[in-house]
Amino acid sequence: MPPTCASVPVRGGGNGCGTPIIGPMPHVLLIEDDASVRDGMELVLRRHGYGVDTAATGELALALLDGPAGGRVELAVLDLMLPGMDGFEVCRRIRARTAALPIIMLTARGDDHDVVTGLEAGADDYVVKPVTAPVLEARIRAALRRAEPSARRGPDGDLAGLVIDRAGLTVTKNGIPVPLPPTELRLLLELSAAPGRVLSREQLLESVWDHTFLGDSRLVDAAVGRLRAKLEDVPAKPRYVQTVRGFGYRFGPL
Repeated sequence: MPPTCASVPVRGGGNGCGTPIIGPMPHVLLIEDDASVRDGMELVLRRHGYGVDTAATGELALALLDGPAGGRVELAVLDLMLPGMDGFEVCRRIRARTAALPIIMLTARGDDHDVVTGLEAGADDYVVKPVTAPVLEARIRAALRRAEPSARRGPDGDLAGLVIDRAGLTVTKNGIPVPLPPTELRLLLELSAAPGRVLSREQLLESVWDHTFLGDSRLVDAAVGRLRAKLEDVPAKPRYVQTVRGFGYRFGPL
């Protein structure tokens, strides 16, 4: 059943039934095959002031992103269990098209295999269905904040061919640009802000994902894995993003 008006708070307070929010708001692409879930989530997002496009299949979602309407989409909410092309493949194809679009995946089970596979496919975050309106909106806001240009403190990185331009928010390796999705870029900026400093998974969840609740270290580990695949010559023997067993991660050579 779609959420009731009283269950959907709007920005700045209220119960979702008051005056519409004024001003430009982000546009979300909701990819969900269950019509009742899709309609309910669309209602929640619109009452929070978001623009919403919906797609019942991955094929329709990709066609929308490739068309004129795709330019307005700023975030995708993607169900993993889709008919035809599943959410994992949709996520991979979106990532092949763009590194910049934040992706929040929806999973009905929260199963470790599903979550890890989805994160490795390129998702930035995940929520388990059924999801409450406040949690969904909070995760969307956090993902959009990560997508905003924001240089972390610290010097530019230049380590064995890897150059991190903190002002321009670009990364190159051996002179070749390395496009990174917002979450991976922020993770790299956070780690490299103080080379040699060890950051725990909990610290990274709070600073990169803005997860002060429902923290999940799988988000960090999956993002580190994707980052290493793009930066390291041999991901299994990382030079840039080091694991400190029992503590967390650090940037720089051992």
